[in-house]
Amino acid sequence: MFKIDRATAADAAALTDLMHSSSAYQGQYASILKGYAVTPDYLRQHQVLVARGPAGPLGFAALTDAELDLLFVADEAQGTGLGARLVRQILDLACEIGLSEVRVVSHPPAVKFYERMGARQVGTVPPKPPRISWSRPELVFSLSETDSAPARETTAGQGDRRRIRS
Repeated sequence: MFKIDRATAADAAALTDLMHSSSAYQGQYASILKGYAVTPDYLRQHQVLVARGPAGPLGFAALTDAELDLLFVADEAQGTGLGARLVRQILDLACEIGLSEVRVVSHPPAVKFYERMGARQVGTVPPKPPRISWSRPELVFSLSETDSAPARETTAGQGDRRRIRS
């Protein structure tokens, strides 16, 4: 199936390719990724987890300061629970380093996924033309003992075939 471990600088090109091949960022959402690359420096500076399958990366997610960043799951791995597993492991990392919450500025179609994972919407980030012409939901995962345990134990995403990336 797949294993999840820390990304290294050598993963940068493969993660960039995975991100740009995402069908969720075609059409109206394509502009946000135009010219964007996951760099070796980004991978060295942040805690990035990568899910590896036999043929290469199937998904990845990053924890940057107190934010879940760049959650991507390959189209062929959608609905397998991989996105939920990456989120749970990022939240576990956040707990280990003492964070009390993790912010997500979500891709609009991914909001329901994050809510099933236990995040709550707290606001909206306005558009930033010309690259981002749409509002983006802002959500927060609370990592307090009473709030985080149910969220991290969920099986959200298993069997769900919708495109659910941030």
